[in-house]
Amino acid sequence: MLMYPHINPIALEIGPLKIHWYGLTYLVGFGLFLYLGVRRLRHEPFASIRGPGAWSRRDVEDILFLGVLGTVLGGRLGYCLFYKPDFYFANPLQVFAVWQGGMSFHGGLLGVICSMIWFARSRGRPWLQVADFVAPCVPTGLAAGRIGNFINGELWGRFCDVQLPWCMVYPQSGSMLPRHPSEIYEFLMEGLLLFVLLWLYARKERRRGQVAAAFLVGYGVFRFIAEFFRAPDSFLGLLWLRMSMGQWLCIPMIVAGAGLWWWARQRPAQAVPAGSGS
Repeated sequence: MLMYPHINPIALEIGPLKIHWYGLTYLVGFGLFLYLGVRRLRHEPFASIRGPGAWSRRDVEDILFLGVLGTVLGGRLGYCLFYKPDFYFANPLQVFAVWQGGMSFHGGLLGVICSMIWFARSRGRPWLQVADFVAPCVPTGLAAGRIGNFINGELWGRFCDVQLPWCMVYPQSGSMLPRHPSEIYEFLMEGLLLFVLLWLYARKERRRGQVAAAFLVGYGVFRFIAEFFRAPDSFLGLLWLRMSMGQWLCIPMIVAGAGLWWWARQRPAQAVPAGSGS
């Protein structure tokens, strides 16, 4: 049995300026996205597109900027609507109190989808092509975020058998009973494992939409599994069928991903003519 190490959430403090580890993990995630996005330019079909529709590093940088906006805005609004709608409808100004915490991955995903649709329309590209480009570059950012959750000592797991070698006591949870370190589980599954599987899958050219579909299914399945070990939100508890809100939000992701993958598989393969972005 392990004891949570009580890591100081503030990495650096200079006068009134405080730099938190959680913010640094976000920067690491953004940096990894930029690095992987540039490498993704070498994959097909992106490497073969020539002319005005050619993909470039500038595209990666613009996607990152829009993705950050989509993540922050969508993540915050998703949390307010999915997890505490009554509170935020009664206190609408609290939506802007982001320093108090409260972000939703599923809301952030919707925000990123909206930003990618805008990017695709502004560049005259099919948005599924943009989604396929982005999908393999996302899990490392999720992994970095889970490390931030662990440093903050939040999102701890459910109680577990004391005989489990890596079970951990989180005193800040109000109990000295051992728990699953669910942040680490999510780091390994939604982050590292999903990245390896998606990156390998995306190295070979797939039909348009299949890489994005694989991300939806992969994240949905891994997050659904992780929720069995993660303590549900105290203000919600377990919902219908003894499932958490996170699990219920993963179900439409998995269904949508499976449907998109099947739809893409039925469509004929599309050759990308030189000089075209379509």
